Amino acid sequence: MSAASERDAVRRARRRIAVLTGVIITLLVTVVGGVADTVMTRAQSDQVWRELRYGAERGDLSSPPVCTWLFARGATALPNAPAGFPVEADMRQVRRTRETVERTVRRDDTRYLVRTQVRADGRVVQAVLDLRFQLADRRHLWFALAVAEVVGLLAAAVTGVVLGRLAVSPLAEALARQRRFVTDASHELRTPVTQAYTRAQLLARQAAAHGMPARHREGLARLVGSVGRLGEVLDDLLLSASLAAGPARPSDHRPVDLVALARSVVAEEADRVREGRITVVVDGPPHPLFVDGVGSALRRAVGELLSNAVGHTPAGGRIEVVLGGARGTVTLTVANTGAGFEPAEAERLFERFHRGGAAGRYGLGLALLREVVTHHGGTVDATGRPGHGARFTIRLPLGGSPPAAVAPTGRRAVRPGARRVRAGRT
Repeated sequence: MSAASERDAVRRARRRIAVLTGVIITLLVTVVGGVADTVMTRAQSDQVWRELRYGAERGDLSSPPVCTWLFARGATALPNAPAGFPVEADMRQVRRTRETVERTVRRDDTRYLVRTQVRADGRVVQAVLDLRFQLADRRHLWFALAVAEVVGLLAAAVTGVVLGRLAVSPLAEALARQRRFVTDASHELRTPVTQAYTRAQLLARQAAAHGMPARHREGLARLVGSVGRLGEVLDDLLLSASLAAGPARPSDHRPVDLVALARSVVAEEADRVREGRITVVVDGPPHPLFVDGVGSALRRAVGELLSNAVGHTPAGGRIEVVLGGARGTVTLTVANTGAGFEPAEAERLFERFHRGGAAGRYGLGLALLREVVTHHGGTVDATGRPGHGARFTIRLPLGGSPPAAVAPTGRRAVRPGARRVRAGRT
């Protein structure tokens, strides 16, 4: 995982903790507010109905309770009685049925509770209660709950940030320690592995010169190959660690001719290609295609792509390396006629040490390849089908030409006038 990916993972973890904390606190405040509103509304409703029923049954017609008016036949209504009362329909219904009627009436932007009943003395009385004060209390409660909700959200945000940092800090520290361990271990192992590789090569040459038995020479050759692959793994780990340490300094970036680099990498694989009886064709423009970057890292990426194609192409197969540039992008495609892979595995090929069905094991290289390409602001993707080969495409931003002639990147130059061929199907 690159440093950018690690930072993104840490940020996502912190964001997730902050969001979950905010949601929990918001839900708690909402639940508490809902419970408070329900309890207060029910308590107010019970209280006002008790007062209304008491007034209708026992209240003095000339001096009713506060915010209550009493109406009866032959009684004089108070001067401040609201308009539209009494409700004559309820009065007539109670006189006829002798059953109590209760209702809520909306008038003058407020609500009234109305109860009409027959008193013990046989008189029909209608009690009207104004709810404006109770409604005002509810509005005050809602305002207080809204303020509490806002405060709760702010507290949730602050708490989420603090908890996110406290909870994720051990993860970030563990990732940093892991990077340092990989870098230190790779550096410490690089020298003894190089020495072992050199000594193994020397022993293999001495074995061949002194005519040792074939089985001993084969064993030494396998030892040389194993130690060499171990050195390659260490190189991959060192390069991955350097990429994870952060973006390279601008002074480390140079214009790199991707066409010359690709031809040089193909030339370095010449012996392996001949041994495997594989045809490799480079199809590139006659002019350079420059990208800004670190030459050694780009060489490693292109080399891994070609090495991967050679390793998955059977004898008599064909590999095509196609380069082109358009709309500010340089494209390098490596297509082979190997076993291919399932389309669903295309993205998983770039996971470290992924092992697929027909594709086999792709190891650390393709994951490192993506790290290098992403580090240079580009993309890489893969397409393929079982039995129809595979195609890997690298896209990098087109860079500026160097002020002076740039020597080809690589140990051996390749003739730039290679014939142009059409890329094979995957």
